[in-house]
Amino acid sequence: MTASARDQKSAKLKGILLLIGAIVVWGANWPVMKSGLSHVSPIWLSSLRFATGGLCLFALQALTGKLRFPPRKDWPLVVSVGLLQMMTFTVLGAIAMTEVPAGRSAVLAYTTPLWVTPIAVLFFREKLSRRQLTGTLLGGAGVVVLFNPFTFNWSDHALVLANLMLLTASFTWAMCILHLRHHKGVCSAYQLAPWQMLLASVPLIVMARVVEGPYDGDGSASLIETLLFMGPFATAFCFVAVNAASMWLSSTSMSTAMLGVPVIGLLMSVVFLGEHLTLTLAAGLLIISSGILIVTMKSPKRRAGRDKVSGKTVVAGENI
Repeated sequence: MTASARDQKSAKLKGILLLIGAIVVWGANWPVMKSGLSHVSPIWLSSLRFATGGLCLFALQALTGKLRFPPRKDWPLVVSVGLLQMMTFTVLGAIAMTEVPAGRSAVLAYTTPLWVTPIAVLFFREKLSRRQLTGTLLGGAGVVVLFNPFTFNWSDHALVLANLMLLTASFTWAMCILHLRHHKGVCSAYQLAPWQMLLASVPLIVMARVVEGPYDGDGSASLIETLLFMGPFATAFCFVAVNAASMWLSSTSMSTAMLGVPVIGLLMSVVFLGEHLTLTLAAGLLIISSGILIVTMKSPKRRAGRDKVSGKTVVAGENI
């Protein structure tokens, strides 16, 4: 293995570890958000989340000399991530959670493989290995089991609307995964993140003032603790880690790996919010976990295989 290949493998390992950390923190963030909604209205909560996360990154980058205004080539990504992945996804999820339990909200919001996989194959010509296809289908089946449409109260219009909001949120996230994967920019995910959060924060604050009225947070210690977790960790750290991973993981693998978030979120909701872990939920979690494992684990044959390309040795299956 060449030095370049070793460096690439090392960077990829660090990226995977960051992604795992982000999935755990984001999973935990769903019950935290649910708790925060008892102290402040949903759009104001979303506004505070990105305002505090953005301030953390602006301060850190300014202190370390890394702060940079994005060049013109990167502004399409700033706009799509800021307005779709951050603003739209988060505010739809927060509003929906006023009607839907945190665990179920996390499951529906991360149905991204149902959108990403067909679009990636049909429009971006991504090729699925048998392993990726199997894992993606298992992940989708697990989501259907967790959602369990046969027990859903379709006559409750507010509940139906909330669930549609979560599915719309998952679609906006899917579009950003595809954009991140195929965008050829200049700046890193870390450099772009504070500007994306700034772009998300401004319209969210205006929307909160218009829709929900003056700021209504109760100023309690619980609200402050919620914001300290949601801002620096669930926003600043997680968005940087996940968006960085989206740039080198295939769209299909990335969307399937992110199904780990609702698994963690559902388990955390059971432990800390007292939501019930039924047999159906347990089966869905097992199916989703199996799908993620199949997609993210390399087979021994692929790990050992090497291709000769233009006189260079390239590890097979590098772009999982």
